[in-house]
Amino acid sequence: MHRLHVAGFFLVSSFVVRADVGSAESADSAPVELSPVTVYSPLVANQEPAGTFAMPVSALRYEPLVDIQSRNLAEGQADVSIRGGTFENTGFSIGALPIYDPQTGHYFAELPVAPAMLGAPAVHTGTEGAIAGWNATAGTIAYGWQPVRSGGYVSAGAGDNSLLRGEAYVGYASEKTIAGRTLAADVNIAASQGDGTRSFGWHDFARYNARLQLRDDVSQTDLFAGYQSKEFSWINLYTPFNRQETENLKTELYALNHRINHGADGDYFQAGAYYRKNRDHYAIPSFAFNNFHTSRVYGAGFDGRVTVTDPLAFRYRAGAVADDMDSSALVVGPTNGRYDDRTQAYAGVSADYTIPLNDGRELVLTAGANVDDSNREHSAVSPLAAIAWVNDHGVLRRVYASYTQSTQLPTYTALNSNNLGGLFAGNRDLERSTASNFELGVESQLAAWELTAAVFFRRDDDLVDWTYSFATPNSRTATAVDIDTFGFEAVARRSFKRIDVVFSYAWLDKNDDFGPGVDASFYALNYAEHRLTAAIVARLGAGFELRMDNEARIQEDNALRRRNDEVILSSLGLYYAVPRVKGLTLSAQVDNLWNVYYEEVPLVPGSRREFSCGARYAW
Repeated sequence: MHRLHVAGFFLVSSFVVRADVGSAESADSAPVELSPVTVYSPLVANQEPAGTFAMPVSALRYEPLVDIQSRNLAEGQADVSIRGGTFENTGFSIGALPIYDPQTGHYFAELPVAPAMLGAPAVHTGTEGAIAGWNATAGTIAYGWQPVRSGGYVSAGAGDNSLLRGEAYVGYASEKTIAGRTLAADVNIAASQGDGTRSFGWHDFARYNARLQLRDDVSQTDLFAGYQSKEFSWINLYTPFNRQETENLKTELYALNHRINHGADGDYFQAGAYYRKNRDHYAIPSFAFNNFHTSRVYGAGFDGRVTVTDPLAFRYRAGAVADDMDSSALVVGPTNGRYDDRTQAYAGVSADYTIPLNDGRELVLTAGANVDDSNREHSAVSPLAAIAWVNDHGVLRRVYASYTQSTQLPTYTALNSNNLGGLFAGNRDLERSTASNFELGVESQLAAWELTAAVFFRRDDDLVDWTYSFATPNSRTATAVDIDTFGFEAVARRSFKRIDVVFSYAWLDKNDDFGPGVDASFYALNYAEHRLTAAIVARLGAGFELRMDNEARIQEDNALRRRNDEVILSSLGLYYAVPRVKGLTLSAQVDNLWNVYYEEVPLVPGSRREFSCGARYAW
């Protein structure tokens, strides 16, 4: 294992400090500041992992509306699913730009951006997912760019399994202005290495970020460059041979985003462009098995909202995404794929018409459509419609019903792997997947409790899944399947004087049509029938703060999972703000507190318990 030396750093947990939480984004996407830890997501307690530095995926590990299925660390390789979707049904966006990987959804969450530079993740489903998402049939996780403030932090620490970690962040906002706008910049450097909680479970990570920003009271322009290197190992990372497997990922992202807010009605316009390059070397050392892949994505787009008259407002968006790929295994040929580059275009418009009712109540009617096109596949038109009753006071604040459609094209791992068999058997005939979603939901305010709940039904047609047959035990096959998903989810949140709590419950059930010869599913049927989460933040006094995340799961039966369909997972953190040294915080964390064995992905061993401790100094 190559070691990346982290000179001068000895902390596992590092925490961002920012002077304020305002943003050119809407208030819903701004993080909440709870001393002594900045909150990247207000719905989870521990914002950072015990085993490495924080990445955008870190704050999603216990997110009530998101399910993370990890191999080794979530920050190493994580499949992100929403409402029982697969790892490829979830979209990601930053600002105006949908960002993805054309090779595989396993790399959708490879965003080489420090969470200090981003707002809190917004999980878009239903109508909002259809309006704001792209190439995602279950939901989208959206981030906005944080304003830069003068200040920074350094952190360092260590943990068991030879863990070392360090991170530094510096932001500077000039007092001088350019055309009335403030010039600012920030940089972030982070590194982590460790031997892992299992044999052959080591990792070696590094990230480098730099950003320039121009900002005034109503607009913000960000120019970003990021590079991330991740080398890690695990037993059964992707195959069932009980052998060591390794991945070496190098991800580059260059992005430009400009946003203008118009007035107090929520009107805005934003546009941007980006280039993303991801290089992957996947190997099984004992088999001398090596695959090399390089994918490139070029994207540009815009979106916005404009109020035409008092009752009528429009939302709109459009963009184009081009990709291409070089690979030692995912190739074009008679027994492989039909193409290894493509261009996709999208556009959408929707209208909100507000009808005033009595006593401050409103009825909001929404209708619209999205158009998706590609030079490799037929185009698709996806309608959306919703009706919402809104109340600005009382217990019941919003009741809504919606219907949406969305589409997605398959990735090259599914399209261009050898169609005749092997470890990963592809399917060159896969076409556009479509999903229809019906949803009924409520939002309420009961005393100081914030409550949301929704029931939904999603029909997936030609969903791409990786299926398994006991007749060919060393292979998994890309298969187009039709699945009906029924679900319910609820989240309750309240802040007391010394305690903040978030509780959630989700229920899922699926009817599938996989056809003959399929004995199990690695992803589409790998879901929790019942999932409960509880996040607790307790301010103990005298500078101490205790944070605990908990997740209880009852998994749907899966013929591939070896044991433990029922599991409780917890992460615990204790933080101490040193009273006589302003800006200094000491910390101790543990992930998988109960040290339970659980395969988040069937046949892939879960991580064991991991401890860490350290310090952070912020100014």
